[in-house]
Amino acid sequence: MGILGAAKIAPQALIEPAHRRNDCQVVCVAARDGDRASAYARQYGIPESLGSYEALIAHPGIDLIYNALPPHRHADLTIAALEAGKAVLCEKPFAMNADEARAMTDAAARTGRPLLEAFHYRFHPMFEDILTQVRSGAIGKLCAIKSEFSVAIRFRPGELRHDPSLGGGALMDLGCYALHWARTVAGSEPRVMKATSKLSEHGVDLVTTAQLEFGGGVTAQVRTSMAPGQRFKALLAIQGTEGILVARNPLHPHRGHSITIRKGLSIRRYTVPGETTYDHQLAHMIEALKTDAPPLTGGADAVANMALIDAVYAAAGVARP
Repeated sequence: MGILGAAKIAPQALIEPAHRRNDCQVVCVAARDGDRASAYARQYGIPESLGSYEALIAHPGIDLIYNALPPHRHADLTIAALEAGKAVLCEKPFAMNADEARAMTDAAARTGRPLLEAFHYRFHPMFEDILTQVRSGAIGKLCAIKSEFSVAIRFRPGELRHDPSLGGGALMDLGCYALHWARTVAGSEPRVMKATSKLSEHGVDLVTTAQLEFGGGVTAQVRTSMAPGQRFKALLAIQGTEGILVARNPLHPHRGHSITIRKGLSIRRYTVPGETTYDHQLAHMIEALKTDAPPLTGGADAVANMALIDAVYAAAGVARP
């Protein structure tokens, strides 16, 4: 495996999970600055480093590329990697917009190589349990969803999440999860009924809220914030005709989580065992690579999530790069 970008997320997302397995190895990292790539490789025990993204994509000893770069480099480099015969695990948000996402998934279909979006939460047993409860009718017929992922992200020079040209913004970086939670639970695509955004002086949304409507009259309220002083919140609440399910921290369940099901006077609270979300993600990626098993993320799902992000921004009147 090779890593595009000397990224802060890569140690927990790929390097450490790979060290816990015996069927894969991170063998190379590439950055635009060769010295930075070399220092990163030494720090994390990666055998090789390169000062060019293109050189890593052309590397003959790599089967899988992890695209950990900002969203503005997801489409071009992911497509190039697929065309070079590599499988790709691409960080979220998948692209800058739905058109780029379609080009990426078309390339995956054309080349026959696996392409997954790194919604790591989706591979943990906790979320499978949530879906099982909803689909089995544990809370009755689905009525409404409320989802939020928020955490303060301080502005500093070079911080990509405060740069719209790089794909920054609360909805892109954080809210993409909250939208994906709602879509995955509903199992369909919504209409955006209303959306609002609070913009920073740098042109990114600090706070975005959206009201969605799925088929059958199922509604969803989605909120995301990276504003100063915002406390961490990762919450998914699902209302049914017979009860409510509340999932706390579906993002990183291995760091502490709970599922609470309330039906009348009955309250059940429990947790779901599992490894880190990133361990489960890597296992799923390797399974897709080895067996051509259909991935849980990527493909039409990735395009639909980007299309919904586009639609929320449009409804909120936010101009995009």
